[in-house]
Formats: sequence, C-alpha cells, structure tokens
Amino acid sequence: MSHVIETERLILRAPVAKDWDQFQPFAMSDRAVGIGGPHDLGKAFRTFAAEIGHWQIRGYGMFAVTERGNDTALGLIGPWYPADWPETELAWMVWGQSEGKGIAYEAAAATRDFAFDVLGWDTAVSYVGHGVDRSAALARRLGAEIDTLAATPNGKPCQVFRHPNPKQVAA
Repeated sequence: MSHVIETERLILRAPVAKDWDQFQPFAMSDRAVGIGGPHDLGKAFRTFAAEIGHWQIRGYGMFAVTERGNDTALGLIGPWYPADWPETELAWMVWGQSEGKGIAYEAAAATRDFAFDVLGWDTAVSYVGHGVDRSAALARRLGAEIDTLAATPNGKPCQVFRHPNPKQVAA
C-alpha cells in the first residue's frame, strides 16, 4: 500500500522511477554530503533503488516531495529504517532549488506525524553529519534535541537528534 500525504502546499508520495531524473544530479553533487556523497553514477543509482526498495520491503519509506499541481520531485523526506539502522529515522534530502522555501520543514513535520500516528512509532531520530548545518537547523526547528547516548548507523560519527513523541508531549 502506498501512502500519500497532503499539506497546504505539498503532495508527498512514494518515489517512482521518473524521480531518478531529479535524484541523480543531487546524489552526484556536493549537496549529497549528508548521505555520504557525492556519489558516482553507480552508487547514486543503488541509493535511489534502495529508496524504492524500502517501500517494497517495509510498506513505507521516504516520500517524494512535490508541489501541488507539479509532480516533479523536490526531495525525499520521511520515515527510514534500513535493516542495519539502530533506530527508526526521520530523514531528508532536498534538491538545491527547493532550499530556503520552508518545503523541508513542511514535509518533515507532516512525515513525522505520519510516522508517529500511522506507523505507530514510539521514537524517531535524525542522523545528521557533522557540519551539515542546514539539516541540524531543520532538526532543531522540528523540536528535536541532540541525544549523545544514541547509537549511530554502523558506528559512523554523526549527530543524533531525537524527535519528541507528540503523544508524550501532550501527556
């Protein structure tokens, strides 16, 4: 089952093959440092294939972010939980032309609510590379705080931001 989330300005949907045309230049650029890039063509392809495969295996994944009335992907944002990740993650990557418009915040807030309300997650973190300041700022804007005790994927150094569970905040 593919989920679709709608916000005031955005439609979030599962990624599809045509989104490769936007993902590939991003993944091969310096902007991809937060996901271990820049990648060569092969690694970029495998990374994108993993996004689609995550939906097939888990039934959810990072959403392709599109503006209402235009189905061109602007980024991938949402729940992410590969088999070797220590915890459920709220992750994001936004193409350069979408930066600074509030799109990442709007999509991340909507997918965070989806992860807690629909998927039933009790917790979520965001793994942010050191020096990836815009991602760290987004995590903080979403209300996440650094968790120095949390494990990192494959033991690689990064900042771990823990998102508040809305149910616990409301209690």
